[in-house]
Amino acid sequence: MKRRTMIGAVALAFAMSVGTAAVAEGLPPLEKKDRYKVGFPQMESNNPWRIAETKSFQDTAEACNWDLVATDAAGSAAKQVADVDSMIAQGIDILFLPPREEKPLIPAVMRAKAAGIPTFLVDRSVDPNVAKAGEHYVAFLGSDFIDQGRRVAEWTLENFKGDKGTIIQLEGTTGSSPANDRKKGFDDVIAKHDNMTIVASQTGDFARDMGRQVMETLLQAHPDVNIVYAHNDEMAIGAIQALELAGRKPGDDVLVVSIDGTRDALQAIIDGKMGVTVESSPFFGPLACEVMGRYASGETIEPWVKVEDRIFTKENAAKHVDEAY
Repeated sequence: MKRRTMIGAVALAFAMSVGTAAVAEGLPPLEKKDRYKVGFPQMESNNPWRIAETKSFQDTAEACNWDLVATDAAGSAAKQVADVDSMIAQGIDILFLPPREEKPLIPAVMRAKAAGIPTFLVDRSVDPNVAKAGEHYVAFLGSDFIDQGRRVAEWTLENFKGDKGTIIQLEGTTGSSPANDRKKGFDDVIAKHDNMTIVASQTGDFARDMGRQVMETLLQAHPDVNIVYAHNDEMAIGAIQALELAGRKPGDDVLVVSIDGTRDALQAIIDGKMGVTVESSPFFGPLACEVMGRYASGETIEPWVKVEDRIFTKENAAKHVDEAY
């Protein structure tokens, strides 16, 4: 029941369209019918966030009268492009695409439009200089990643106890919109404070084990680190493991901050090993169903269907840990 409540909260978090205008010029329409063939080419299934997102679409399929065609690209942008092409050949009615990287998925988006398939980007976007919402695809469903990074930075500045912050940043997948934007949001705030220095910033590919390995290496070069900013909770948990193996005390002599809101992260906050995680919910299924219904009714969908994110700290982590994924 708690999980359903969380899913429902996400579904209600989008900004409503201003009216029931016609479908934007040039975009494929979506016929109103009782059942739809829905494509969901997942990028990978190697972490709790992705698994929860896929399950959200699977859970929604029955309630929304979908015949869901779901695939797993196993972390390969090329495989994800091939999965989209296969779905186009299968005659899907609509595509919900979480692009692994900003640029490689653009040709697939263009081919879906050319095939008359409305496409919604989910949780990640593509390069806006090449493909645009309302022109090449209908809309982006997701969070404000720049704002997520900014909120983590602001919380860090308010809660760091030392005089000088020495920061290691663990970046997400190179070329992905969350990694690009979470870095920008954090870096822009930190750059305004002379007592804060980012001494290293390296990708951990949003993976726990890689985050641990990268942290182990960076610790050797920067043993004086006292702040770790990870672009997601999986890398943050990996960093905590590396810090503890090196004899450091996360939450004591090193402040660990992150983004996502996973169960493990909330538990780490409860245990005093992590300071904050800004939510980035994976429960997009109900929101996809609702936006799809509006589009089929002829509404013009706003280019960015924005999800509002909560923030979890020691003040509220215990209250929400049981509903986390």
